[in-house]
Amino acid sequence: MAKHISGIQQIGIGVPDVHKAWAWYRKAFGIDVRMFEEAAEAALMTRYTGGEVHSRHAALALHMGGGAGMEIWQFTSREPQPATFEGQLGDTGIFICKVKCMDAEAMHAEHARRGIASLGPVHERPDGSKHFYLKDPHGYCFELVESKEWFGPAAYGGGVGGAVLGVSDVEKSMALYRDVLGYDKVVLDETGVQAPFAPLPGGGEGYRRVVLQRSEPTSGAFSQLLGGGEVELVQALDRAPKNLFEDRYWGDLGFIHICWDVRDMEALEQELKAAGFPFTVNSASSFDMGEASGQFTYVEDPDGTWVEFVETHKIPISQKLNWYLDTRKRPAAKALPKWMLKMLRFNRVKD
Repeated sequence: MAKHISGIQQIGIGVPDVHKAWAWYRKAFGIDVRMFEEAAEAALMTRYTGGEVHSRHAALALHMGGGAGMEIWQFTSREPQPATFEGQLGDTGIFICKVKCMDAEAMHAEHARRGIASLGPVHERPDGSKHFYLKDPHGYCFELVESKEWFGPAAYGGGVGGAVLGVSDVEKSMALYRDVLGYDKVVLDETGVQAPFAPLPGGGEGYRRVVLQRSEPTSGAFSQLLGGGEVELVQALDRAPKNLFEDRYWGDLGFIHICWDVRDMEALEQELKAAGFPFTVNSASSFDMGEASGQFTYVEDPDGTWVEFVETHKIPISQKLNWYLDTRKRPAAKALPKWMLKMLRFNRVKD
């Protein structure tokens, strides 16, 4: 059986307080569906946490309009550490989390009405989609970008639509994001000073900026909900980049990892290993995340950025009805029916 990519599942976000952070993300982006929430030990991540098992509190939140989620993550056994320097565009790692919207101009105006300051005006990309940037209360950068991939109505905001990753060499990074994960459609490839980057840290410098999407649709149980999303690779041309998680733990403050939902982890492992990206962490069979379970693995991209893969085994369709779905009993490539995924709306968190 060949691997199936169901789409970007989530971006991991390290914060000092899960509940305060999620309340702000609900206000700013409308991401209000709880897929799971639990407190536990991250026993399998000691490779990236100083050889010690640390405890954490995490919540995975989604938007019913579709897109990936946010895994909002807080250390509880230690004080999460910030970077010792101000990160800039092109520094290796995840620098910006993309969030989908229907209409960037309308979203920009609504943010102003809600007292959420944007970083500059709305810009238009060569593909016609409009976008703008903002920072959350932690200083993390987000990009609101128009998308045509929607699962359902989105009166306000949208789910995660991808990420901007700093890389030291775009071509080397393509070996993972294009050749293995299938982000082979070049939406934008520009070199030089980028006008939309002006309000961002380091935005006035020269960069190569490549936006990638998938030419082939995603497949698998959650493909209709997650969509393909996009990956934006940014390479600094005027300076040597720093690693955004240099001398820090996985789970510290910032954007921790980008995660894809997959089926057939064994086939994926073989392909990744052949491409030079062996698993560095592997839960081996099934891990339990409270209301959800599955198998997870990690690789590092050419710059050491953490990339996670999850093969979902169980999810809560309706916690109130005690209804859980075991996806292993379904054909790998088959998408779940929309009516079933729409039941996730009953897991909404209201302020």
